[in-house]
Amino acid sequence: MTSDRVDIHLCLIRLEFFFPEAHSLKEKRFNLRRLKDRLKAKFNVSIAEVGYQDLWQRSVVALAAVSGDRGLLQQMEARIRQEVDELAPSELTEFHVEYF
Repeated sequence: MTSDRVDIHLCLIRLEFFFPEAHSLKEKRFNLRRLKDRLKAKFNVSIAEVGYQDLWQRSVVALAAVSGDRGLLQQMEARIRQEVDELAPSELTEFHVEYF
């Protein structure tokens, strides 16, 4: 049995939003759902709201992507940032990226 090394890279993106115009959790979740669905479909990533679920003007969303090529993940990160800037239904207050 041979042991060939396989590279696995993970990109974890933390997005934090402020919704100054939201007046309810329902309104916040409606706006977030549109963004989450678009990112998931376009980039084939895992995405979930992970913070401030009970606050109607704030949200933290985590996005994860896995690849054997770190360069592809870095390109995807740049495209995701551009997409979020264009589609964000609110103010993006944080865009933090980590690679593992």
